[in-house]
Amino acid sequence: MSLKGKVAVVTGGGSGIGRAVAQRLARDEAAIAIWDLNGDGAEETAKLIRAAGGTALALTVNAADKATIKQAADKTRTALGPITILVNNAGITGFVPFGQMEDDVFDRMIAINLRGPYLCIKEIIPDMLAASWGRIINITSSSIQTGAPGMVHYVASKSGLLGITKALAVEFADKGITANTVPPGFIDTPMLRASPVDVDAYAAQQLMKRPGKPEDIAGAVAYLASEEAGYVTGQTISVNGGRYMGSA
Repeated sequence: MSLKGKVAVVTGGGSGIGRAVAQRLARDEAAIAIWDLNGDGAEETAKLIRAAGGTALALTVNAADKATIKQAADKTRTALGPITILVNNAGITGFVPFGQMEDDVFDRMIAINLRGPYLCIKEIIPDMLAASWGRIINITSSSIQTGAPGMVHYVASKSGLLGITKALAVEFADKGITANTVPPGFIDTPMLRASPVDVDAYAAQQLMKRPGKPEDIAGAVAYLASEEAGYVTGQTISVNGGRYMGSA
């Protein structure tokens, strides 16, 4: 699935799922811009890509700040060319019982996980329209399909991102632009390991008896970014090890 000649932006590409996605798209020959608030992490991802023979640009970016996004997009265009693949992966999580949730905690989650992707899409979609070709891939969460206790703010933000995706898919379907979501299931990432979840104990209850890997998500993203997925839009590709079929 060659993406040669395409430029992809991966937000939150400095670690975890974002790093795996950036590496996979680079392996498929796209030039990659890694946008991450953690500049060192972004540069490490870029080094890994370059060491493997790929093309990568690392930028320290607050992917929820309009001015910073504009600056990063301009730097990406100057260095690599017009952007026609956007993977909105940057985000935060958190566990707060609803009765204890402060308004500013809710607002911050929405600002980063929902408004941030909206701003990135708004900045980049003119490049896609000019090319009559584009791929918008939003990383959501399996929690929007099941709910999750103590995560009203998180589930709301990711559910909103699903709504944005479907609306974009309808509006731009005849412009050569697709918009899809990938909701990770139980994926072993630094963010998950830092949460209160007992990763190994929970994984043992799942059908596959293991957590997923960031590379599992990257594979789905690579497909949605490819020419082969040109007739796929407004869809959700769940990568969750059969989670919704129940546990053993």
